[in-house]
Amino acid sequence: MSILVTPQTRVLVQGITGGFGARHSRLSLAYGTQIVAGVTPGKGGQSFDDKVPIFDTVAQAMKETGATASAIFVPPAFAADAILEGVDAGLELVVCITEGIPVNDMVKVKRAMESKPTRLIGPNCPGIVTPGQGPDSCGGCRIGIAPGYIHKQGHIGVVSRSGTLTYEAVWQLTCLGVGQSTCVGIGGDPVNGTSHLDVIRMFDADPDTHGIIVIGEIGGSAEEEAAEWVGSHCRKPVAGFIAGATAPPGRRMGHAGAIVSGGKGTAAAKIQAFEAAGIAVAPTPSEMAETLLKRM
Repeated sequence: MSILVTPQTRVLVQGITGGFGARHSRLSLAYGTQIVAGVTPGKGGQSFDDKVPIFDTVAQAMKETGATASAIFVPPAFAADAILEGVDAGLELVVCITEGIPVNDMVKVKRAMESKPTRLIGPNCPGIVTPGQGPDSCGGCRIGIAPGYIHKQGHIGVVSRSGTLTYEAVWQLTCLGVGQSTCVGIGGDPVNGTSHLDVIRMFDADPDTHGIIVIGEIGGSAEEEAAEWVGSHCRKPVAGFIAGATAPPGRRMGHAGAIVSGGKGTAAAKIQAFEAAGIAVAPTPSEMAETLLKRM
């Protein structure tokens, strides 16, 4: 009942000894995530909270623990190298939480990842959650910073550029008694690893995902590209919301990728593309879950 990660996914954390990485590693462990290794150069041989072994390199961690996915909590100046270390080691999935990575660094990362099997989520994203079955859906897999307790196991897939709107959609669904298969925050940077379309295709192919919420925002053309595919190929009900409809022209709104230029990437254009593709558009962020459920 998920895409990309399951409760059995074995996760390593790059930057586990930093304050931010440590805090969210503890939260993920409490959620039930199988964090089997940490990676901090120079601290190999130590352990995190007397539970998780620490290694100097990703390759060592993978060899010793069988980890297949990583969470990156590394400062911006070093995050691109951390991503590439995971790619070179052959990880299946790399989730980069770090924000503020220079665009030029990410362009180099994208070029280096061409033809490589590793999938990157992020950077500047909240990560991914596949809810479990225990209390507050514990026993699932949480990679990143999303609050685990708001999730509930079920059949709705959520994909979003915005972290806070991801949480809003998830909490609305949970409050209505509707669970999620997997929730993916892809991040708001202009150069990232996984797009709306990538995730929607995975949800469409997942037999246990019965509906999809897709959340976009101004800037770029990824939402229009996803809408075009949905209109022609998607077999499941889809609801969406576009943030930034009231943004002044030319104004950057938080995310580095949320800037309208050359008259492209406007909220109006994205909403029009959604409606043309048969995606039900929520008029406000407080109505995302209800908008989808009316289509199911």
